Amino acid sequence: MATLKQLRVRISSVKQTQKITSAMKMVAASKLRRAQEAAVAARPYAERMDRMVVSLAGNLQGREEAPALLVGTGKEEVHLLVVATADRGLCGGFNSSIVRAVKARIRQLEREGKIVKLYCVGRKGRDQLRREYGRSIVGHTERLGGKFGPGIDDAKAIAQKIIEMFEAGEFDVCTIVYNRFKSVITQVVTMQQLLPYVAARPEEAAVPDLGGAIYEFEPDEGEILERLLPENLGVQIFRAVLENAASEQGARMTAMDSATRNAGDMIDRLTLLYNRSRQAAITKELIEIISGAEAL
Repeated sequence: MATLKQLRVRISSVKQTQKITSAMKMVAASKLRRAQEAAVAARPYAERMDRMVVSLAGNLQGREEAPALLVGTGKEEVHLLVVATADRGLCGGFNSSIVRAVKARIRQLEREGKIVKLYCVGRKGRDQLRREYGRSIVGHTERLGGKFGPGIDDAKAIAQKIIEMFEAGEFDVCTIVYNRFKSVITQVVTMQQLLPYVAARPEEAAVPDLGGAIYEFEPDEGEILERLLPENLGVQIFRAVLENAASEQGARMTAMDSATRNAGDMIDRLTLLYNRSRQAAITKELIEIISGAEAL
């Protein structure tokens, strides 16, 4: 059984931990508000960009002048998975849920005889995946943005690396895996194909009814898409990392709130045990004193 000194030290240690988790919860709550606003603000732009590309791409399907980013290589042998996770832990199951989904996808593709390559955005995903799939990791990016979260320049830099790999023939299909923010306690693991281009969510990117209007493009659709597809790739990656940032802060706030409450419960149990042990020690000393007095 633990001594009174050991119990006091343990209670003090748990109280210090509780202060840390409580502070982390408050910081995460503050960052969550900014991250959530940024993620929500980016959604309409990304959806409209998707609709614009869908509208233009519909006129080029099956035509020779269609851009390579739209039609792909004509094969599906090599898959590049862009794994978006956090650089830090202490956010519950946020990182592990993404890694589990990626591992399941890798096993599925390998059963189909495909080759899988990984591009990691965030340190935690790379650290977990390199133990088992270290040879498949072809690149990684860490520390997106500053204290205000990831920026559009970070997303465009990742998009440029992916385009360079695609043009070099290093993969046929590119898919990004991230957590889409739904609420503070709910994040949904999402897989979105980036290359060759498909609509992020078909129901959101549906081509609107133009009422029979006819549009003429200058330059033609092919030239517009040559410029628009790389921009759209950057926008979709930007949307994904913003959703990921909001999900990370929501998961961290929830995890730290749970840790703070658990620390409080542990302090109560240890305090009760300490009081009982102290009472037993005092009672034992009194009995010894009384017994000694009676013996005299």
